[in-house]
Amino acid sequence: MALSLQVAGKTDRGLVRQGNEDSLSVNKRSNVYAVCDGMGGHQAGEVASRLAVETIESAFNDFSRDLMSDPGLALGRTLPAQAELLVKAIRLANRAIHNAARTDTGKAGMGTTVVATAFEADIVSIAHVGDSRCYKLLPDRLEPLTEDHSWVAEIQHSQKLSKEEADNLVGKNIITRALGVKELVEVDLSILKVQPGDTFILCSDGLCGYADDEEIFSVANAARDDIQQITGDLVQMANDRGGMDNVTVITIRVVEAEDSPLPDLEKITLPGESANLLSHEDDWLKKLEQAKKKIPAESPPAGGPENKANPLLLIGIFAVFVIIAAAIIYLTQQP
Repeated sequence: MALSLQVAGKTDRGLVRQGNEDSLSVNKRSNVYAVCDGMGGHQAGEVASRLAVETIESAFNDFSRDLMSDPGLALGRTLPAQAELLVKAIRLANRAIHNAARTDTGKAGMGTTVVATAFEADIVSIAHVGDSRCYKLLPDRLEPLTEDHSWVAEIQHSQKLSKEEADNLVGKNIITRALGVKELVEVDLSILKVQPGDTFILCSDGLCGYADDEEIFSVANAARDDIQQITGDLVQMANDRGGMDNVTVITIRVVEAEDSPLPDLEKITLPGESANLLSHEDDWLKKLEQAKKKIPAESPPAGGPENKANPLLLIGIFAVFVIIAAAIIYLTQQP
């Protein structure tokens, strides 16, 4: 039994913002799905979120085997293939955004959140940085699968505040972790077993920042059998509440899953890369950039095909030209 998924994704500017700093990736080729919520002035947030999804897509679509086999990017622990590649891709996205911000003063300070899922066999790997979220839709409730990297979440956890008390805090929208802000990034990772019928929802805080989990569950549950409708209705709910922010939603349903011995993994935080890995990541970013631009990584080997005209083709064209010219002369000389 092969892994089979149904996926629907939608991003919307909302009703207030002039642009959309959210980006999403629905990569059915690699079964990887991501939501990114950018931040930064002068459209830098849009640049950051787009760069993140492009880097993650390229890592999976163009260089998955090479990235997996590169000992210089080793994570220091054994993980399922998709999980390991997802963390490496997110690290590369962090490095790409940080480098872009450093070389363009107009983009200084830009960054993005990311929440991403990678499916294989009968597991889903969930990685996130920031306050974009992943939920699992259960029969009677919505189960959060990520914990926000935000100031209010840390205060709520450390001081055991109620949700109502936390909602009244000033500065509750401040996030404590994002891609691109620092050279090194910590990535939270969980691995869960899945089975047919399981439904997962990824979203930016344009949804979960304006509706609580019970309200999101109510809307999703009402359209439970239709993931397209779940996605559209959740985006619409955000806009019905004023559309104060960009909103992005991806809904994923497991149709079939193949049995495997791969285990669950409680949430872990993978520490930032060691400083000596940064130049190695820069080398990989050059390869990803070349793939995006469709530029060969190396010159053709000596003796390979060259961009020269085929002499036999030239002879043939000349012969046809001569025949046509002779025919024209003959016809013009006829009475």
